[in-house]
Amino acid sequence: MDLFGGTISKLEKGISYSAIKQKTISQNISNADTPNYKASDVSFKDEFTNAISSMKANKSSIKHLDFSTSSGNPYELTERKGTYNHNGNNVDIDKEMAMLAQNQIYNQALVDRLNGKFRSLQTVIKGGK
Repeated sequence: MDLFGGTISKLEKGISYSAIKQKTISQNISNADTPNYKASDVSFKDEFTNAISSMKANKSSIKHLDFSTSSGNPYELTERKGTYNHNGNNVDIDKEMAMLAQNQIYNQALVDRLNGKFRSLQTVIKGGK
């Protein structure tokens, strides 16, 4: 039985994505002065594919294909192109700090929503008391 219609697992995946993005941004910031360091980004590589895989296909023939695809992580780590600094580095510290703040807000929103789900479950277990 899936409590909350899979919301908790989706929030968990979002928090996992946020944690990896936080680590990546932190690595970019810590290597801001490293010569020839190329900044990395994290993005959802299969967001659309995952949305399609949750859809059910009505097949009228056994030759028809399912929508589902198998993928491990819903995100991918990519290297940014280009050079911004004199030492071959492409880390823009202002952009990284802004992305860090945005990711922290995103993470906190997910954690707050997850806590709300658990509080609802706790209320149900206690019988509404």
